[in-house]
Amino acid sequence: MGNFADLGIKKDFIKGLSELNIITPSEIQKQVIPILLSGNCDLVGQAQTGTGKTAAFGLPLLQKINPKSKEIQALILSPTRELGQQIAKQLFKFTKYSDKIFTESVYGGERIEIQIKNLKRPTHIVVATPGRLLDLVRRKAVDLRQVKTVVLDEADEMLSMGFKKDLEDILQQTKLAESKWLFSATMPQGIQEIVKNFLSPAAHKIEISPEQATNQNIEHQFAICEEGEKLALLCKFLKTQHKNRGVVFCKTKAVAIKLSKQLISKNISADAIHGDLKQIERDKVMRAFKNESLQILVATDLAARGIDIEALSYVVHYTLPDQAEYYTHRSGRTARAGRTGLSLSLVTSKELKSLRHFEKVLTLDLNQAR
Repeated sequence: MGNFADLGIKKDFIKGLSELNIITPSEIQKQVIPILLSGNCDLVGQAQTGTGKTAAFGLPLLQKINPKSKEIQALILSPTRELGQQIAKQLFKFTKYSDKIFTESVYGGERIEIQIKNLKRPTHIVVATPGRLLDLVRRKAVDLRQVKTVVLDEADEMLSMGFKKDLEDILQQTKLAESKWLFSATMPQGIQEIVKNFLSPAAHKIEISPEQATNQNIEHQFAICEEGEKLALLCKFLKTQHKNRGVVFCKTKAVAIKLSKQLISKNISADAIHGDLKQIERDKVMRAFKNESLQILVATDLAARGIDIEALSYVVHYTLPDQAEYYTHRSGRTARAGRTGLSLSLVTSKELKSLRHFEKVLTLDLNQAR
């Protein structure tokens, strides 16, 4: 199946896709779309960030919506405000030439009264973070009883952010939904429990291996150095990138703040996002990065969740994460939508052992940077 028409996508949506330069389906789209279009079903999709999951579930979802009905017909749960906004924005773009399908995005950090008011308008799809959705349900601003399709996106991220009980509450309230679709980069124990307790035993299971997904587009490199040499090595690398934008990952907030200050002192266009930033400050940094007035984003794993910025040329692991799944999430920020990208790890000889472990479990092709 070489194109979206072959997969069963309607021509109005294909027109919207072609304007976004999305012409050839990705591996997950080829495998998932025909299943989701075949009728009501449950599905578990395991795929890394940046493999085209939003279109994989978004297009079949849009085709299931009845635009004439004013009820909320679908619910998409996402771990963060940024990812939720990104999903809503993409769905809006897909529907440029179709009947009007209305999507509302709700999340914490915004006044709930405004969201309650917005939800009084005709709404077909709600994209929500779990905590805010439950607040809205408690205030009777959202009625989940008519929801026919529930989508959990980046389910492992929602779990690691402490949303397991919220997810279980929501899935309990939507247990009559005809279809439940869960997407996750990894399948930890908690996700397996959710699948077992809330999805059908006959749920379709699709796994896109790292080789099928992003490995051919991401070049994985590493450089060995002493801890005290990392800053100089990073600056040397950034000079080769000219105007290319990228994200530099640090394991802790303290390291991220210190590193961004060091880069700024060397006249490098950088800023940091971390857990202590107020939402308004975070939005300001993200705006500057998206409109390209900021070249480098220094981020912790927690703060970077849900960031989806196209055309990132590279990610740098200034400090390696503890787990392979975080390496996957970090690296998946680059090489989006068929582009190529670089994932560079700056490691001490002590850290090299962890990197070799990631190489093995993720079947990476790691090369030493020259």
